[in-house]
Amino acid sequence: MVQAGQFYLDGGAMFGVVPKTIWSKTNEADEKNRILLSCRCLLVETDDRKILIDTGLGDKQTAKFFGFYDWDVNNDIREKVREAGVDPEDITDVFFTHLHFDHCGGAVVAGEGGEPGLAFPKATHWSHSKHWHWAVYPNAREKASFLKENILPIEASGKLKFADKGHDLPFEFVEVCGHTQSQMLPLIEVGGKKVLYAADLLPTAGHVPLPYVMGYDVNPLKTLEEKKKWLEWVEKENVILFLEHDAQYDCCTLKSTEKGPRVDRLMSLEEALEA
Repeated sequence: MVQAGQFYLDGGAMFGVVPKTIWSKTNEADEKNRILLSCRCLLVETDDRKILIDTGLGDKQTAKFFGFYDWDVNNDIREKVREAGVDPEDITDVFFTHLHFDHCGGAVVAGEGGEPGLAFPKATHWSHSKHWHWAVYPNAREKASFLKENILPIEASGKLKFADKGHDLPFEFVEVCGHTQSQMLPLIEVGGKKVLYAADLLPTAGHVPLPYVMGYDVNPLKTLEEKKKWLEWVEKENVILFLEHDAQYDCCTLKSTEKGPRVDRLMSLEEALEA
């Protein structure tokens, strides 16, 4: 696991139609009505691959931009990868769940002379072909989340591939379209356990109840449908959910109740894999 930093987003936007009196029980708001979120990335290592899933916000935007989120620009994803025991030059693949700035911003850095370069220059960078087109030609609703400086240098580097067109990655992925077009959720098997990297289908453990859908989602009814399908599957198959944005917990498991899926256990990734 690679902790790329923490930031704040508006709690109302994060929970859509759910009243603050309800969502604030699990996600406490600050004086600006914002909740604390993590950029929790995942490092997947095999004998010949070192794959980083998502890269956090990065440091290329202005102080004013980062001020909206209280993002600490000193959270260099390369340093975080080094702390995890891997040289950035050894990262073979970067896999993007999607291209909103808080998921891909760290992949592109300002090089010498201010020219953009890749944080992981030897890595193949994986996106989804439909999502890539969606990001490069954004709709008005998502335009502020798709920043050209985070996206276009990847294509210009020649290191871009589309996982939906075929891949040799050591995991498969679930495609969901409620939050944004063709978000990819890696499904990783390790030590006989299955881990689903939930990304923005389920940003925090507080979002487990089915109606708790973000106001940011382009198709909230689609998200509702996808959550029902995949969370029921997660509970049935004893899959571990890896929570990219939860400020406290890496992972959770689910249980079935009369009201639908609910959190069973909250834990660190280490605890989840040892359980």
